[in-house]
Amino acid sequence: MADKKATLKIDGIDEALELPIYEGTMGPDVIDVRSLTPKGVFTFDPGFVSTASCESKITYIDGGKGVLLHRGYPIEQLAAKSDFLEVSFLLLHGELPTPEEKEKFVSTIGKHTMVNEQLAEFFNGFRRDAHPMALMCGVVGALSAFYHDSLDITNADHREICAHRLIAKMPTLAAMVYKYSIGQPFMYPRNDLSYSENFLHMMFNTPCEEKTVSPVLANAMDKVFLLHADHEQNASTSTVRMAGSSGANPFACIASGIAALWGPAHGGANEAVLKMLTEIGDESRIEEFMAKAKDKSDPFRLMGFGHRVYKSYDPRAVVMKQCCDEVLEELGLQDDPMLKMAMKLEKIALEDEYFKARGLYPNVDFYSGIILKAIGIPTELFTVIFATGRTPGWIAHWNEMIGGEYRIARPRQLYTGHTKRDYPG
Repeated sequence: MADKKATLKIDGIDEALELPIYEGTMGPDVIDVRSLTPKGVFTFDPGFVSTASCESKITYIDGGKGVLLHRGYPIEQLAAKSDFLEVSFLLLHGELPTPEEKEKFVSTIGKHTMVNEQLAEFFNGFRRDAHPMALMCGVVGALSAFYHDSLDITNADHREICAHRLIAKMPTLAAMVYKYSIGQPFMYPRNDLSYSENFLHMMFNTPCEEKTVSPVLANAMDKVFLLHADHEQNASTSTVRMAGSSGANPFACIASGIAALWGPAHGGANEAVLKMLTEIGDESRIEEFMAKAKDKSDPFRLMGFGHRVYKSYDPRAVVMKQCCDEVLEELGLQDDPMLKMAMKLEKIALEDEYFKARGLYPNVDFYSGIILKAIGIPTELFTVIFATGRTPGWIAHWNEMIGGEYRIARPRQLYTGHTKRDYPG
């Protein structure tokens, strides 16, 4: 119920319009403009940056204060005390699981990690050098052809089964994409391993040799997944919701989210960090490129620093930095030329007044890019890792929408084309 109202006077409409103002539990008030449509007036908001497209209870962000909450829990606390599957449960169900609920959830996810054997044949239709995200779009969308026994989106049990299947199978598919690209056989998942251990096992082991996964690397991988699990109504999440508003099945909706994430302005940030480091090329050229970053007329941009949402600091970056240091020490890579260059960039950005004054602190993409490179994951696979981590957030938002009241999305437009005209002759 709205306690406040906004009054809008529009030229050509006699009476002033009263628009309800809603207050959320946190964040800015929201003006309900739905009553404008019968009056023949729409709002104009390219990119929807000033429009609340939905009501949600899942994630809250205050970019100015560097706050990220999942169901009310600060991301720093979740990263320190929780793990990826527990956060996935939290996003899906609204509360942290009891020990018994967590054990059951982890067991259920483990039992869904395998994919139908026929799905492996799909990969043979792709070129070996295809972009990994092209493969992910295809194979995730294809899951609906194999798991159509639970696609009644009005059935809460079916939605839960689909959520479990998607969270469980994404790392399996991600590892299959990598193995296919390098010509190695696919590795079956192992139910005796944790979620992140299992992913690294499928990525880097072969039938000829299975090595024990390092706990340090598994922990870092878990943090990468956890810190990307959800981020409110971003482009890919909004895409998932928009696709879902038509009644499309969840596999198709998640595939649409993957397609949106593929865009370099969204999911390619940590990949862009590595490309930037490659462009700089050598530690001796850092000062030169720092000067270029400060020059507004120069097209060079410092990637991995600052954030569109966070104007002070990215709360995820603090956790990711600690993992980054642990991974480099575990692998003995402190002297790797590119990683040394990254650490020097970090030091300068944290100390330089130009970057500090503009809030250009290292963000989660800066550190996650370094971690993934150190672990041995190819740059072109970074966005696939992002998609794997973001899946519980996507499916939680989809489930929240389908389980509540919703309408098919239908944005309006400001038409500036020709008026009616007759065909010549």
